Amino acid sequence: MIPKRYLLLPAVILTLIVLAACAGPATAPPTGGSCSLNLATSSSDQEAIQAVVDAEGQLVVAQQIDALMALWADGSYIADAKHTPDQQQDDRFWRDKDAIRHRYVRTVFPGAPQQAVPADLDIKIDGARAQVLATTNIGAERSPAGDQWMLVKVGGCWLIESLTYNLEAQP
Repeated sequence: MIPKRYLLLPAVILTLIVLAACAGPATAPPTGGSCSLNLATSSSDQEAIQAVVDAEGQLVVAQQIDALMALWADGSYIADAKHTPDQQQDDRFWRDKDAIRHRYVRTVFPGAPQQAVPADLDIKIDGARAQVLATTNIGAERSPAGDQWMLVKVGGCWLIESLTYNLEAQP
C-alpha cells in the first residue's frame, strides 16, 4: 500500500505547474530610451524627453553606436526634408533601426562632428507622444527650427520614433 503523503505529491506538482502557467512570463524592467540614461526617478516627462534629444547629439559626437541605437524605438525612421518642408515627396528616408544604424556609421560618424546637440527645444507632450522642434547645431551649421523629433513613451521610457531634419526652407 502507498502512503497517503506520496499520493499528494503529484497533486501538489500539478497545482504548481498550473499556477506558474497562469502567472505568465516575467516582464523585464523597461530599457532603452530615457530609461538607459540613468535619470533620477523624479524626472518629469519634459526632462526625460530633453535628456533623450541631448543624449542623441552627445552620443553622435562620441560615436557610441550601441548607446545611440538604444534611444530609438522599433519601427522608427529618420527623414531628410531637403529644405523643402512642404514637399514630402522629395524626402529621403532611413526606415527601421538597421537603416538608422547604417546612416550613423556610414554618413554621420565619418564627418566626426564636434558638436551635435540640438538647441532651443520646443517640447509638446500629448499623452504618450511628444513632438520636439529644435534648432540644428552641428559644427558651424545652425538652422533654427530645422529638426522635428517625435518621441513615444513605451513602458515608462521615452524613445525616439522619428527625426526629420533640414526642415528650414532655403531661399
